[in-house]
Amino acid sequence: MGRLDDIDMTARLSSSEYDERIAAAQQRFLELRLRLGGHTNDGDLGPGLLVVMEGSDAGGKGGAIKRMVQHLDPRHYSVYSYAAPSSRELRHHFLWRFWSKAPGRGGMCVYDRSWYGRVLVERVEGFASRAEWTRAYDSIVNFERDLAQEGVIIVKFWLQVSADEQLKRFEDRAQDPLRRWKLTDEDWRNRDKRSEYDEATEEMFERTDHAAAPWNLISGEQKKWARVAVLETLIERVEAGLDAWDEA
Repeated sequence: MGRLDDIDMTARLSSSEYDERIAAAQQRFLELRLRLGGHTNDGDLGPGLLVVMEGSDAGGKGGAIKRMVQHLDPRHYSVYSYAAPSSRELRHHFLWRFWSKAPGRGGMCVYDRSWYGRVLVERVEGFASRAEWTRAYDSIVNFERDLAQEGVIIVKFWLQVSADEQLKRFEDRAQDPLRRWKLTDEDWRNRDKRSEYDEATEEMFERTDHAAAPWNLISGEQKKWARVAVLETLIERVEAGLDAWDEA
């Protein structure tokens, strides 16, 4: 049994409870974001905020990000979506393309996929050698600790969906001309290697869960639940980070 097995995949919200909780969470997160950026306290900048979104294909990352930033001023955050590295990026250390986008004090970034691709897709698909992905765990943890020491709150999410729910979402996307672009041949291939990805994911949790950047595992089986759970967990992490910042 691993951490994926411990996720409560039965968690659900009614529409009325969802509406109430998402509205309250979005309002509170707006307040926190303004506080981080120095917009409500005489320009006193708080720590930076880096939200890392990982999870199953079709796990609901995009919908969760949309609700996260829905009420923010678009000047107050950046969202970066990462896929396979370009030929130029491949000439550098695998963390290079992420470092330059990391937020400074008072800033906020959301990474849709991240450096964890080295120990997930690059590992499973053979794009990185065993030596490369094995040593990446320590590189990642040290990188995250460095960011935290420089004043960045790192909040890492994993959104998990079952194989059956994932298939349903794939098929729904395939039938929708406005969402078909989100479904790729790679998504279908990855389903055939689900057990290998689960094994890699469990090792990733074991090797990269640390005090400066713990993992937050969320059920994505119901989109309403996932969106609220992500926002409410994010609020808790930011509040704790601000308390530590104020005490430093």
